[in-house]
Amino acid sequence: MTPYILILYYSRSGATLEMAKQIARGVEQAGNIEARLRTVPGVSAVIEASAASIPLEGAIYCNETDLKQCSGLILGSPTRFGNMAAPLKYFLDNTSNAWVNGDLIDKPAAVFTSTSTLHGGQESTLLSMMLPLLHQGMIITGIPYSEGELSSTTTGGTPYGASHLARGNQPQKLSAEEIVLCQSLGKRVAKIALQLEANP
Repeated sequence: MTPYILILYYSRSGATLEMAKQIARGVEQAGNIEARLRTVPGVSAVIEASAASIPLEGAIYCNETDLKQCSGLILGSPTRFGNMAAPLKYFLDNTSNAWVNGDLIDKPAAVFTSTSTLHGGQESTLLSMMLPLLHQGMIITGIPYSEGELSSTTTGGTPYGASHLARGNQPQKLSAEEIVLCQSLGKRVAKIALQLEANP
C-alpha cells in the first residue's frame, strides 16, 4: 500500500478546504507518498442518531482506518474563539482506540487554521490543536524560518503551522505567501514521514 499523509480538516466557508488542497499539493511534491483529504461531519445534540456514515455530497468523512494507517497527520480547522471547531474536536474526542493501541505514536503531525480577522486566534488555535496530537504520541512539525514567506507575509503564516486570513464570511483567495507556506508544511511532513518509515 502506498503511504499517505492524512489531511483531516473541517471547513464551513471553504477557506480551510482551500488550505487543505494546497497542503495536499505540498505532500505530493515530496514524491512516493500520497495525500488523503478527509473531513468530519457537523455536530449536533443528535449526531449519533442523524449523521450518515457517508456524506451525500462533498468530501469523504474520515474513518478509523484512515487514521490508523496514515504515515502522518495534518489537522486543519477554522478558529472558534481561539480553538478548533467543535466537529473536529468531537472527532478527536472519539479516537481513544487509536490512543490505546498506539496507532499514531512516532508519526509526524502538523496543524493549520483560518481566521476571519488578523488577530482572531490563529496561534492559540494552532497550539491547542497540537494537544491531542501530543497525547497520541505524535511528533509535532511546524514551519521553520528558513521559509522566507514567514517573514514577509502580511496575512497568514506562523511557525506553529499554516494559517490564512479569510476576512469574514466571504473567504478571500489564499495569498501567494499563504500558498507557499501551506505547500511547504505539507512537503515537510511528507518528507519526515518517509524518512521515519525508511529508518524505523
